[in-house]
Amino acid sequence: MNAERPARRPGGQPEPAADTPRSVAIRTKPRTRGWRPDRGQATTRSVGEHGFRPEASRWVIGGLEHPAPPFDFIPHPHPADVDVSAAPEKATLDAMLDRGEIDALFSANAPSSFLARSPNVARLFPDHESLERDHHRRTGIFPIMHTVVVRQDLLKEDPGLVREVYRTFLRANGTAADRYRRNRRLYQVQTMLPWTNALVERVEEEFPEDWWPYGIAANRATLYTCLRYHHEQGLSPRRWRIEDVFAPDLLDT
Repeated sequence: MNAERPARRPGGQPEPAADTPRSVAIRTKPRTRGWRPDRGQATTRSVGEHGFRPEASRWVIGGLEHPAPPFDFIPHPHPADVDVSAAPEKATLDAMLDRGEIDALFSANAPSSFLARSPNVARLFPDHESLERDHHRRTGIFPIMHTVVVRQDLLKEDPGLVREVYRTFLRANGTAADRYRRNRRLYQVQTMLPWTNALVERVEEEFPEDWWPYGIAANRATLYTCLRYHHEQGLSPRRWRIEDVFAPDLLDT
């Protein structure tokens, strides 16, 4: 979810407190993660618990393992008091993190330096799973990654299209979850990962009915919070409502 992000702290374990300005990197990639809940937590949970404020850091955008400038085909709005810049032309975020040129990194992929057990790189929160589970229990928020969109002209031609797309993804969701449940009988031999069954059991305790809930009702708290963060972080000129961004035919899901 959020707390497993790598960070650098020479001579010891990284600390989440932000008593001095830090350099924080984000991978170059057009994605919903640009307004993800973990960045919102930086302005809510982290302010109270760790003293972190986004405007006190320098934000760097670049490629994780290969140099990559920010994409120019999408806008990059951000508040005027937040310092956002591109990584140097031939630099990678992984190398910058390992050398100490940036202090922390948000990335869905683990950087090579972390996988190679570099002494300079570690998780910001070593016990991230317990923190993430605790955050979910306290807030009801399970951070989402992607949304599926349909063009307005296609909806005008076929108003039932959006409902059928939703049902298709819902069936795929159930198929994926059932695979893990069926494999418990064989101790997850398809993955060959030790203690996978124990992990599945813990997940079922946390999400007894649906591991990856789809639809508006099951995700209302998360969607509401995401839209609030999106506005608070300066990514939208006004605070959008759930009804503003989802097709009317899905509001009852």
